[in-house]
Amino acid sequence: MSPAPEHDGDGRSIGQLFAAATAEVSALVHDEIALAKAELRADAKRAAMGSAALVVALALAVFAMPMGSLALAYVIHRSGLPLDASFGIVFGGFVLVAVVLILLAIGRFKKVKKPELSITSAKETAAVLQKAKPHPRPAEPTDAKAIEAKM
Repeated sequence: MSPAPEHDGDGRSIGQLFAAATAEVSALVHDEIALAKAELRADAKRAAMGSAALVVALALAVFAMPMGSLALAYVIHRSGLPLDASFGIVFGGFVLVAVVLILLAIGRFKKVKKPELSITSAKETAAVLQKAKPHPRPAEPTDAKAIEAKM
């Protein structure tokens, strides 16, 4: 049986080819991570805007009752409206603003989507790497097994 050649057709050794392949796989993995980061960064900005709108809506909802009550106490004295109508008008205004902000937040959250390009690229890379076949290791010489057994 003849030994395996140390060089391929273009003059590079197997070690050089292996190093080049390892560097290319490493670069591919780094590029896929960068792609995933870019996609997630854009979606994170959308989610942050939606979250901010939701926080403002919740703050308005929490402060709507006391603010409405205080404001309406002054209105009652000035306009002569019934107490229940005055409280209802101011409270309804705050609730309307809160509903608009909640709808805005829901619209922002619906625009957030999974990183399709990263998932597709990772699946393609995994498919290519699964097709790669490892080279069989050379069998250990029997002398080496005998030396290990004595130790």
